[in-house]
Amino acid sequence: MSHSILDIIGNTPLVISKVVNTNPNVKLLFKLEGNNPGGSVKDRAAFNMIKGGLERGDFDTNSKLIEATSGNTGIALAMIAGIYGLDIELVMPENSTKERVQTMRAYGAKVTLTPADVGIEGARDYAELKVKEEGYVMINQFSNDDNWKAHYKSTGPEIWKDTQGEITHFVSSMGTTGTIMGTSTYLKEKNSNIQIVGVQPADEAKIPGIRKWPEEYLPKIFNPKKVDTVMEVTEEEARDMAKRLAKEEGIFAGMSSGGAAAAAVKLAQSLEKGVIVSIVCDRGDRYLSSDLFD
Repeated sequence: MSHSILDIIGNTPLVISKVVNTNPNVKLLFKLEGNNPGGSVKDRAAFNMIKGGLERGDFDTNSKLIEATSGNTGIALAMIAGIYGLDIELVMPENSTKERVQTMRAYGAKVTLTPADVGIEGARDYAELKVKEEGYVMINQFSNDDNWKAHYKSTGPEIWKDTQGEITHFVSSMGTTGTIMGTSTYLKEKNSNIQIVGVQPADEAKIPGIRKWPEEYLPKIFNPKKVDTVMEVTEEEARDMAKRLAKEEGIFAGMSSGGAAAAAVKLAQSLEKGVIVSIVCDRGDRYLSSDLFD
């Protein structure tokens, strides 16, 4: 059977932890979002945001699209924009890994690098300026409801179905917060007792893909009422768990996935029983030029 590449976004596997979870009364499951065609959970949101924008007439093939990204969303947008024949510029800090930049360019996107010292906030400011002064159209993952709705339509239902409704806790790193917002909305409708756990970096920790946003940059799609607990992880915990996932579980993923898994393992140790699903948001191969796996 032949599929469009877009048809194979989603329906990613759940695998059980055999090593890092040591509580025999708790089942810890990892949802492998790196199995999406663009290599991350962001394929879901990017597809929904582009499809929704085209259907509403927010932009078309004559528009100049722009988006600030720390990486995975940019790769997904580049892939899907290319399929639809859309012109897109992606803006990211200059300290982003080479693999990310090269992948976006391979898909046909223009990539602009902003100074590392102003971070993703600086990239967002640059994109806003291009919208105001040069007529660009921003996808705006931070305030675009199609971001979280992608997970309401796909990630949440998949987890509910694949755990036969037995899930008790959902763990996700928080960046744009689209994954946790949409999945929480769906799972809470099914069973309001399911606990939603958001993962943030501890103070001073730099973990690509996880943010503790300053108030003025807080994603507009974020609703704190949809998160029951916020757990903080250190950079060291996220790094160590990313390495352990690869070495002990055969799951090759990035640092934000390591952060979520570290929080999920701590959570598992604190429970008498339960079924935890933790999002593994991407693949480790886009971090090979960094020092993550040194």
